[in-house]
Amino acid sequence: MTLEEVGAVSSRVLDEVERAIVGKREQLELILLGILGDGHVLLEDFPGLAKTLIARSFAQATTLQFSRIQFTPDLMPSDVTGSSIFNQRTSDFEFRPGPIFTNLLLADEINRAPPKTQAALLEAMQERQVTIEGGTNLLDRPFLVLATQNPIEYEGTYPLPEAQLDRFLLRTGVGYPSREDEWQVLERRLEREVDEIELTAVADRETLLRMQQALERVHVSEQVGLYMVDLVTATRTSARSQVGASPRGTLALMKLGRGRAALDGRDFVTPDDVKAVAVPALAHRLTLRPELWVQRITGDDIVREALETVPTPRAEA
Repeated sequence: MTLEEVGAVSSRVLDEVERAIVGKREQLELILLGILGDGHVLLEDFPGLAKTLIARSFAQATTLQFSRIQFTPDLMPSDVTGSSIFNQRTSDFEFRPGPIFTNLLLADEINRAPPKTQAALLEAMQERQVTIEGGTNLLDRPFLVLATQNPIEYEGTYPLPEAQLDRFLLRTGVGYPSREDEWQVLERRLEREVDEIELTAVADRETLLRMQQALERVHVSEQVGLYMVDLVTATRTSARSQVGASPRGTLALMKLGRGRAALDGRDFVTPDDVKAVAVPALAHRLTLRPELWVQRITGDDIVREALETVPTPRAEA
């Protein structure tokens, strides 16, 4: 698949998803970049902002096998991974796979699950495999997690450990719609006369895998690569951060930058591509100094400070 075809198919996928999600093209592009980068996406925003609908819409538009897990404090690892059940007919145990054996997994309210369940999910996110009773079960590619969490609920929640946050390729929010967009949501609902909206498939699993592979042909020059390294280094040396982004953050910048170039039909990454994805790629990987919570400083602020202070390389002729 050529990069021009990647851009064309991506545009059709976004257009189809926008039939369900109104006025959020920029956020939808970021999520698609995460999918093309074969990474996991964390959607963090208030209730009722279509986080679940976004995940389901991407699954419908790409015909990926889709599963949803509602995370709760009493969720056990076996509820996610599956378990072995005794079959009286064969007098033997047989494995019943859990909802994690899918292509696109919606982990709803992920921060409500206890650490033991998070550990089971962490292996799947990083290794693309599940270990059950000493046996290793590989997950089909692609395996993508779209996780949601509510930033204002703290009762009955478990903050995600830094090691797990680092596994998310990017974190983004949805935000409230504008006045015109919210009216359009109502108008479309009135026209179709039902709550649910059925989207048309515009790509399949094999097409998506070819799109992911095509991104490997997007060129990253040494200048742009070093710019990524300098941005990540700036998060580590900032006086306001206790722990900066890891090398996994630098790789996330490269993956997302390549994806953004492909969406624009280019075969090379520019500094503007890096700037566009820096905050969603890096901010959630930072640990801030404890005293800064009073000043309401966030990881987003530190990454934006790095973007302002790190010199931008010249565009190559």
